[in-house]
Amino acid sequence: MKRGFGSDNHSGVSREILEAIAAANTEHALAYGDDEWCGRASKLFKDTFGNQSEVYFVFNGTGANVLSIDLMCRSHHAVVCAETAHIFVDECGAPQRIVGSKLLPVATPDGKLTPELAKTQMHGFGFEHHAQPKAISISQPTELGTLYTIDEIKALAKLAHSHDMYLHVDGARLANAAVALGCSFKEMTTDAGVDILSFGGTKNGMLMGESCVVLNPKLNVDAKYRRKQMAQLCSKMRFMAAQFEAYITKEVWRRNAEHSNRMAQLLHTELMQIDEFKQAKEYAILYPVQVNSVFARLPREVWTALQQRYFFYDWDEAKNEVRWMCSFDTTEQDIKDFVGALKTVMGNH
Repeated sequence: MKRGFGSDNHSGVSREILEAIAAANTEHALAYGDDEWCGRASKLFKDTFGNQSEVYFVFNGTGANVLSIDLMCRSHHAVVCAETAHIFVDECGAPQRIVGSKLLPVATPDGKLTPELAKTQMHGFGFEHHAQPKAISISQPTELGTLYTIDEIKALAKLAHSHDMYLHVDGARLANAAVALGCSFKEMTTDAGVDILSFGGTKNGMLMGESCVVLNPKLNVDAKYRRKQMAQLCSKMRFMAAQFEAYITKEVWRRNAEHSNRMAQLLHTELMQIDEFKQAKEYAILYPVQVNSVFARLPREVWTALQQRYFFYDWDEAKNEVRWMCSFDTTEQDIKDFVGALKTVMGNH
């Protein structure tokens, strides 16, 4: 399969990550996190997110999100989220099935919740017939590739805490957001009032394994038992920890995210050189290109023909909207060839 623009999950693994896995593959080590790699990684996460933080490695992003929700909520609680949120659209109802909590989706113009939008689902407190709002969940960046500023995150945290609620961040692409905003992980999570974080690396050069980072010590009670019950406790956890150790200490996260963001900017620039994207109403770039994704609208016959040459997903088939994702291994030649193929297809239609 040649490099396409379907997902940053389609890319391979960074060299430093593979080397870290190989280095951990020596002799025997205690299982379930009682090894030297997990010990070092735990300290590294404290250095990165604050001394009060605790990290729980899990198998995948859904596991991190569901564990986060489980630590915030019980089955009579509800989570306010954008209607485009991964927990609502792409996790097969896992939060509802495993935790039992209701999801309260909110329509947004750009994938971002605001305090005003979140408030539309924050009612019925103390009324026993309604699921009780207990958490707000946002994605940083959003599923539409847009970014929350640090002040916007702080505002949502303030709103949540004023109602005895928690703020969760789905940070599957948190590295891309940190690079784009020019801030540290801690500045847009712990320092902004976030209570719990799903922190991933699989989309940015890691092989497997994500993490649930508890930032609010109140949520750390029984976390290790809840993770075990969710079948998210890995026996040979050192191979997860070793990846995160290399990912953070060698700044693989920064290098890879800078590159994938830059490739998306290049793709956007090249597209805007095409007259149709500047003039024709059936062509458009739908959202600001802030991280490593480009969302576009173009005629159905064009994007379906282009899919015969490159793999990518339609985002909203009814509206002829597609998503093009760049990865840490996307090259400038990939962009050039892709745009060239698009121009050829456009010329044939």
